[in-house]
Amino acid sequence: MRYELYYWPTIQGRGEFVRLALEAAGADYVDVARLPKSKGGGTSALMTSIDDPDTKRPPFAPPYLKAGKLIISHTANILQFLGPRLGLIPADVTSREWAHQLQLTITDLLVEVHDTHHPIASSLYYQQQKREARRRTLHFIGERVPKYLDYFERVLRANTKGKGKPHAIGRTLSYVDLSVFQVIAGLRYAFPRTLRRLEPDYPGLVALHEHVVTYPNVSAYLSSKRRIPFNEYGIFRHYPELDRP
Repeated sequence: MRYELYYWPTIQGRGEFVRLALEAAGADYVDVARLPKSKGGGTSALMTSIDDPDTKRPPFAPPYLKAGKLIISHTANILQFLGPRLGLIPADVTSREWAHQLQLTITDLLVEVHDTHHPIASSLYYQQQKREARRRTLHFIGERVPKYLDYFERVLRANTKGKGKPHAIGRTLSYVDLSVFQVIAGLRYAFPRTLRRLEPDYPGLVALHEHVVTYPNVSAYLSSKRRIPFNEYGIFRHYPELDRP
C-alpha cells in the first residue's frame, strides 16, 4: 500500500514522528505537501484536502494519513495504526496498548515544548510573548524536562534490564524508539545547554538516541534532503535567551 502523508512542507513538527516511522520501515509513501504543485502537491493541496466538504470524517488538523479509503489523524493515532503494519511494534495486544500509552505521553511533552515559545496564544508571534515565554520555560526546563526524562529512562531500564540494545518495547526497533529519538534530538536543538547538563543522568536515553541512528534506513533518511532541518517555525525552536546556562 502507498501511504499519503499530509503535513506542512517546511517544518518537522508533529509530522516528523510519522515520517520517521515510514522511513525506518522503508514504506512506500508520499509527503503530499512537499510535492511540486505540478504533481498535485504544495500547501494548497494540503488545504484543499483538509477543507474538502465531501470528506465524511474530516481531520481537524495535520498531520493525517491516507491509507486507501481511511483517513487517520493525530500523530499517536497514526502511529498506532502504522505500527503493526510496518513491523514497528510487537504483535501482542499488551505491547500495542503500552506503545500507544507511551506515545500519548510524548504527545503531552510536545504540547509543553510548544508552550515554551507560545505560552499565551499560537496566533501571537514569539516576540509578542517573550516575557511570558521566559517564565514558562524556566519551569519547563527546571521541572518538567527532568520529570519526562526520568520517566522514559525508567521505561528503558525496565525493558532492557541491562541486557541487549536499548529499546522502549521488546528487543527490536519500535515507533516509540523513533519518537524518543526525535524528542532527544529536538531538545538538544532547542535547549542545548540544558541537555548538556542533564544528559549524564540519562545514559539509557542517550544510548537509545545513538542506537536508532545505526539503522540503515534511519541513517539514510537523516542524511537526505527529505529530513527537514530544525528551524524556528516548528515545535522545537532554539531561542538562546530561553536556554538556561
